[in-house]
Amino acid sequence: MGERERISMSQEQYLRCLHRRQTRILAFRLLLSVAFLALWESAVRLHWIDGFIFSSPSRVVRTFVSMWRDGSIFRHTGVTLCETLLSFAIVVVLGIGAALLLWYSAGLSEVLEPYLVVLNSLPKSALAPLLIVWLGANLKSVIVSGISVAIFGTVLNLYTGFCEVDPDKIKLIYTLQGTKRDVLRKVMLPGTVPLLLSVMKVNIGLCLVGVVIGEFIGAREGLGYLIIYGSQVFRLDWVMMSIVLLCMIAMLLYGLLGLIEKRCLRRR
Repeated sequence: MGERERISMSQEQYLRCLHRRQTRILAFRLLLSVAFLALWESAVRLHWIDGFIFSSPSRVVRTFVSMWRDGSIFRHTGVTLCETLLSFAIVVVLGIGAALLLWYSAGLSEVLEPYLVVLNSLPKSALAPLLIVWLGANLKSVIVSGISVAIFGTVLNLYTGFCEVDPDKIKLIYTLQGTKRDVLRKVMLPGTVPLLLSVMKVNIGLCLVGVVIGEFIGAREGLGYLIIYGSQVFRLDWVMMSIVLLCMIAMLLYGLLGLIEKRCLRRR
């Protein structure tokens, strides 16, 4: 048997093992979810917990089907999803722009970095009531709430990543009479693509959290509004259904960005 055939067989065996491992992981994930739902449903039916307070999978499904029929679930889910995507797009643009500005101006970064650290550490839920007072109970306050949760961390992470780019490559650009713009185009942006994609994956979840916080206080539509309204009128099936939908939206958005990340890294 030739050397190439042995390598090919080893690669094929490795791929089969990898596929089996991924299949087992997926099976365990599904089994864990099914076990949790079965335990939840059983606990309610056996009166271990109060179904009125904790709801149950069957009640959540019935509530979802009821709201599906009258179309209200599409309105609330669509509003939250659109607000999240809009907040995310603004965070990406502003975050990259601000991080590049700080990298381009060392003096400006030295002045603003402590303020960014403080703002990033500030609990954003504390800002939500102020946003309602400043901007009113409307779409703007919800969008700004979503932006505020993610923007400061984005700027700090991207700026740190820009500063950690290989200094030898930067020196080479300057040695060849290149400018800072050349460093940005040839080294900085191409070298930080994995960091940008990683930050985006984190930000999509943070924007969703910020939007829900904003909807808690200043919205009349959306899953966040449905949660707070349902808790006020003791329609806890609405609350649990909305939480489940938020989890599904977060998983979907994270998965889509993960696919985009894989495709972008393959093309590099």
